Amino acid sequence: MRRPDRSPVSLRLSIGLLLLAGAPAFGGEAPGEGPNPWYQSGREAALSARNAPAPARHAKNAILFIGDGMGVATVTAARILAGQLRGDHGEANALRFEGFPWLALAKTYNTNQMVPDSAGTITAILSGVKTDAGVLGVHEGVTRGDAASATASRVPTIFEEAEARGLSTGLVTTSRITHATPAGAYAHTPERDWESDGDLPEDAQRAGFPDIALQWLDFSAAPAAEKTQRSGFEVTLGGGRREFLPRRETRGGRRSDGRDLIAEWRAADASHVYVEDRSALLALEPKPGAAVLGLFADSHLDFDSDRRRRPEAREPSLAEMTRFAIRQLRTNPKGWLLLVEGARIDHAHHANNAYRALHDTLALDAAVEAALELVDLGDTLVIVTADHGHPISLRGYATRGNPILGVVVGNDRHGNREEAPSEDLTGAPFTLLSYAGGPGYPGKSDSQPEGPKRFPHFAKSYDGITGGRHEFGDAPPDDPSYLQEATLPLPYGTHSGEDVPVYATGAGSDLVHGVIEQHVLYHIVTEALGWHP
Repeated sequence: MRRPDRSPVSLRLSIGLLLLAGAPAFGGEAPGEGPNPWYQSGREAALSARNAPAPARHAKNAILFIGDGMGVATVTAARILAGQLRGDHGEANALRFEGFPWLALAKTYNTNQMVPDSAGTITAILSGVKTDAGVLGVHEGVTRGDAASATASRVPTIFEEAEARGLSTGLVTTSRITHATPAGAYAHTPERDWESDGDLPEDAQRAGFPDIALQWLDFSAAPAAEKTQRSGFEVTLGGGRREFLPRRETRGGRRSDGRDLIAEWRAADASHVYVEDRSALLALEPKPGAAVLGLFADSHLDFDSDRRRRPEAREPSLAEMTRFAIRQLRTNPKGWLLLVEGARIDHAHHANNAYRALHDTLALDAAVEAALELVDLGDTLVIVTADHGHPISLRGYATRGNPILGVVVGNDRHGNREEAPSEDLTGAPFTLLSYAGGPGYPGKSDSQPEGPKRFPHFAKSYDGITGGRHEFGDAPPDDPSYLQEATLPLPYGTHSGEDVPVYATGAGSDLVHGVIEQHVLYHIVTEALGWHP
């Protein structure tokens, strides 16, 4: 079993605590036997992180914003873009969440991968236990793709714990709600791709293993009359309608079992409200005791820049969904917990499409701004972070105010802006933003036709982005569908293994500082909420 790296100081603390508890020293437990070592180390880290005695008043509510794929370079580039869109140079700009008073860096590796995936990382964030890539709500004792190993490997999520304590819970995302990051709030599965029953292998189907959409229903559909405590999300907003509808459904359902999970959820309780478009969501008024499900697309929601270009958007913005979720959740006097994911940052990065990735980062920042207008930071913890990064970088010695989505223009030997773009050793200009790998590989320079410098790309479609061969005269680097150059030719861009930033404000935010393991975030939130003695 792979175990957390331990410093001598933390190791002594761990041994001391375990001996006091009458438990065997750290390292003696197998998965499922005694305290999980990742959980134990995360708890210890959260306890040692506080800069002052525990407060008399804990946080009542918590919001966790996840910018999927939003590493440090993405935040930097989005900050500059936001400033330039206002007519400034951009470098001195700051996003709203960059003004939070507490900052940390989180290590993102999975237990079996240096460069992580979203399923393993969100399990760490929401369950306090690092685990393998590709699995959700289970510890590293699971075998990926093996349904039989999942039951014994389950770890509870912070949302399940919140519901058991009587808090309201909400889930907001721009992806399918069955996609890895949102599913990490409620699903326990050895394979992140088992979103609908048709995705299950035969052995899992024979065993009756529930797909992710069905697990959402099982978590959220209990009638009020059967609840001893609150049960299931009070707000779920995002995409993925197809995973809940039968194949015979004319709207593109994917379920092979013939079930309409939306209809089943609506029939479970009269307080359940279902909406499918922006106008219906915005018309809703908060109602105590109600639960709201909004599925606004068959698959993922539009990229934010695409949504804004449509004359009549049927999909709500991330900020609009966040605003509604908070207004509904705060009708519960006991408190609430909310996850908000800017999912499509990651999707655009996988296509080497910086334009859409950065605009979706700005959409996440707008959602943070909307939340801060509605909450009292005296009783609400707000954390903004990423599950992992992407290998995007700012390169070249660009002059001040160089368009972040443009080609590099440098300064002359006197420090003044050059007239012509900088050139690489082949004589070609190059963009300020680039990726380490993906569909934007430029190929060999001697294979290029004569004439204007070209930025050729492999034809590629990734989650709604189609790239092709570009040249400055036809498709400049600030074109919405331009794919930035990649050093390594790959069918799609990969994640990066870099640490990701964690920004925090509000009640309990002083726990966020230093360089931490990603699974410590769960323990920071539960400590801030006062769930531990």
